[in-house]
Amino acid sequence: MMRRGLLLILSSPSGAGKSTLSKRLMAWDPDISFSVSATTRGPRQGEVDGKDYFFRTREQFQEMVAHGQMLEHAEVFGNFYGSPRAPVEQAMAEGRDTLFDVDWQGGQQIRNSALGRDAVSIFILPPSIEELERRLRGRGQDSEEVISHRMAKSRDEIGHWAEYDYVLINHDIDHAEAQLRAILTAERLRRDRQPDLTEVVRGMNAEFERR
Repeated sequence: MMRRGLLLILSSPSGAGKSTLSKRLMAWDPDISFSVSATTRGPRQGEVDGKDYFFRTREQFQEMVAHGQMLEHAEVFGNFYGSPRAPVEQAMAEGRDTLFDVDWQGGQQIRNSALGRDAVSIFILPPSIEELERRLRGRGQDSEEVISHRMAKSRDEIGHWAEYDYVLINHDIDHAEAQLRAILTAERLRRDRQPDLTEVVRGMNAEFERR
């Protein structure tokens, strides 16, 4: 049976496991599409338009926003970033889900958009702030200044946990992945996401009449 695709929003403070869980979820189900953002910054070496980002001029981006063609957008360090609406609508019509790796502000905009009724939002929490800092330092990628900035920002991000449909505490990445799969499976089976059910039940009633 065909079903309508959904918008899966994942948010978390940096270091809580959001990116790892996103990659695992898409490896589990390759039909899940990752939302490719549009941006006004120039492409970096090796980046491909339509694959890494949709590269747009500032004027093109603002026109998309004005015509309601962005599900969410924000300005970061002088450049605009946002999630184009058209690819998501196409995926939904084909029964495919779209994964959004966004912060709480982006998630809020998506939930308030015209497609918001098909959004499922999940917030990933670390088991503790001490563990969050340990994970950030363990990556060995950031300077002390960047780590301090990320830790300061995490307090504000965690403050929005109650706005989400589901909240997972990532004690163990395998267990968190299993929980994420369970949420997605249950949401896919919701009655209102299976438009063919009416015809299926109508066919069953016809069978009863023929008996």
